[in-house]
Amino acid sequence: MGTRKFRDRDYLETKEGFFFTVIGNVHPSDRVLAYLKYIQSDSGKWGKDMKYKRALTGYNIPNLVKTFNFLTRNFPHYIFHSDIFNITLSVVPLNYIEKHYKPEEKLNQLLASSELDELQRKAMELVGFLSDKSGISLKNFGITGSILIDIHRIEFSDIDLIVYGKENSIIVKDFLRAALNEKEVLRRLSGKNFSTWIEDRSKLFPVTKKEARAIFQKKWNVGEFKDTKFSIQPVKTEKEVKEKYGDKVYYPIGLVKAKARVVDASDSMFMPAIYTVDEVKIIKGKVTPNIKEVVSYEGFYGEIAKAGEQILVMGKLEEVVEKKTLESYHQILIGSQEARGKDYIKPLKF
Repeated sequence: MGTRKFRDRDYLETKEGFFFTVIGNVHPSDRVLAYLKYIQSDSGKWGKDMKYKRALTGYNIPNLVKTFNFLTRNFPHYIFHSDIFNITLSVVPLNYIEKHYKPEEKLNQLLASSELDELQRKAMELVGFLSDKSGISLKNFGITGSILIDIHRIEFSDIDLIVYGKENSIIVKDFLRAALNEKEVLRRLSGKNFSTWIEDRSKLFPVTKKEARAIFQKKWNVGEFKDTKFSIQPVKTEKEVKEKYGDKVYYPIGLVKAKARVVDASDSMFMPAIYTVDEVKIIKGKVTPNIKEVVSYEGFYGEIAKAGEQILVMGKLEEVVEKKTLESYHQILIGSQEARGKDYIKPLKF
């Protein structure tokens, strides 16, 4: 396995008592790419002794920019201009980390504990069920979200699980796809949970409710277990991530709208979601050759198209230069500040 580094969906607690969520597995040597998730507040709904509220109120770029503005004004040490990505990001410098929360360690603690609350107990039942039915060892699972940092509320918190490793993730995905359709122990979101999911996505992203429903049908990693919402997120391990921060440099070109054919979607379950594409046709924006990838930092657009399918994309065109060889190609990025939440990936046939 090698050294356990900072992985996607780990949590970091800072010296000010903020909670950040780690983004992806590729980070500079002296700081961690992460977004501000929870801050202390007397009006907060999360937590027990100490109350917390969400700094990030919705998972999209306009809401993320609000957290950037808050940090820039009050805690600028969490804002960083990257000469690699050529954008400004929120980060946590290593010397500001008070505690690094690792989902697999939290899962082990809860599995060994005899004093669990109702939500924690339900989470352990769910992960045990998934492990037993999929054949994937418990050591390859983790628990993230509010349960990881002990600020969950039994009344409304969800269960957010992690499965580590690409092969393990595919096995769990195949099991869940079948299990959710059988509707015995697990089921798809229904009733208010379903209508809220559709409503929220159609507000947060430039999709209609019809498009949101079509995308929902492709989602295997959200559902209900004993009337509690759950999600499960695939995360790569260190040996699966070849890229190091600085191996590639990303240069912005401008916003484009394009059609493309998906060649490989096997990495679209991770953060960032990567689609290898060909037959790219620029509809609007600079016509550019050698566009090899569509990359999304919006998790909503993960796994919404398979190899051979056509997609419609609006996003930020970037030149990607390999530092060692100076070879370059182009990609279209979804989830940039420049697009202001108007970027998207849509399957051409719903």
